[in-house]
Amino acid sequence: MTDWQKSAWRDKPRVQMPDYTDAEALGTVEAQLSKYPPLVFAGEARTLRNELAAASRGDAFVLQGGDCAEAFDQFTADGIRDTFKVMLQMAMILTYGAKVPVVKIGRMAGQFAKPRSAPTEVRDGVELPSFRGDIINELDFTPEARTPDPKKMLQAYTQAAATLNLLRAFSTGGYADVHKVHSWTLGFTDSQEASKYREMASRISDTLDFMKAAGLESETNHNLKTVDFYTSHEALLLEYEEALCRLDSTSGKWLAGSGHMIWIGDRTRQPDGAHVEFARGVQNPIGLKCGPSLTPDDLKVLMERLNPANEAGRLTLIARFGAGKVEDHLPRLIETVRDAGANVTWVCDPMHGNTIKSATGYKTRPFESVLREVREFFAVHRAAGSVPGGVHFEMTGQDVTECTGGVYALSDENLSDRYHTACDPRLNASQSLELAFLVAEELTAHREANAAVATA
Repeated sequence: MTDWQKSAWRDKPRVQMPDYTDAEALGTVEAQLSKYPPLVFAGEARTLRNELAAASRGDAFVLQGGDCAEAFDQFTADGIRDTFKVMLQMAMILTYGAKVPVVKIGRMAGQFAKPRSAPTEVRDGVELPSFRGDIINELDFTPEARTPDPKKMLQAYTQAAATLNLLRAFSTGGYADVHKVHSWTLGFTDSQEASKYREMASRISDTLDFMKAAGLESETNHNLKTVDFYTSHEALLLEYEEALCRLDSTSGKWLAGSGHMIWIGDRTRQPDGAHVEFARGVQNPIGLKCGPSLTPDDLKVLMERLNPANEAGRLTLIARFGAGKVEDHLPRLIETVRDAGANVTWVCDPMHGNTIKSATGYKTRPFESVLREVREFFAVHRAAGSVPGGVHFEMTGQDVTECTGGVYALSDENLSDRYHTACDPRLNASQSLELAFLVAEELTAHREANAAVATA
């Protein structure tokens, strides 16, 4: 793209970004980051684009999940391992149940910044800037904590690099070996869903034993011993994104070096805005959050700007409407895509449209609402004859109590037990497994319905 510069976003209207008071300190941090190695590489991003293209055709399925916002004070190797482990479990459920390869993308190693509904927060008559994630400011309600600090970008980079290092080790160092499918079960998942998982794991192990006995499995078969695991985040803090943007010497194209996939949020998708301007120029796969306010006209413009060559795998549309609202909005967007002849991958985010405030004052998401939106997403695609390409969850491997419902029937009164998120509520491991089984059932039904139509 010859008409694009990585700094061109600075001339566009910007929203949901902090105003740094110390321009010199900001410039120093940006200069330092621009010398650091990229966190991901162009070849990895191109491979992910190919896998997302397969998902757009129904030949694969996307599982995207992880933290609402990564926190500096909750950063541990065990936390990374447990979330990675749950995603392996969910992917295995989908692969085994729906007979489809799963594209595994974590909301990890970069998901530090969060958009807010208001730029400031008022408590007891005191007004301060809103907390925008650890890469920008701090949660404590003091003027010092809430002042945006550019040096936090350096800490975010360090944490992202360490997270990626561990994820790559887990993915290729033997931990993800499918022969260890039993060992991925977390100790606290003693639910009915965990029992279903163990039964499935036993059937997989029996199959692998048969393959080995029959000489069908090679000891050097890396497809069974490793996984491809990608990272993603919302590209919200554009100073950070620009500083890590690199020119790929093999293709001559720009790469957002902060993560394999970046997405534009529902609050920052203005067609003439700074975030769209930055995203349009990088070769990474781009996600676009699609909420109830997205109009067909804006979607047409956004597809043209973000994917002018109409390449499959380049643009993922992440639908987030809320339970009971999918049929009101998704069909017109599917029709817009179809009329434009656009190549997109459709993904369901059943989390962000279902956030409520509980009677006990905690922000939560009813698990039944999450399940309902997933079912509605598949039903609309089934009726439209289009492809449901994946799901996007906020979840964690920790045994948190942040979303009500699920197999343990968590109530409003349970939320205070282990409510650890600083931003939005996440599914815990048991709820994530339960959701994976439901998605596998929906995906299987969709594929069987398509097969029946094809043979009719």
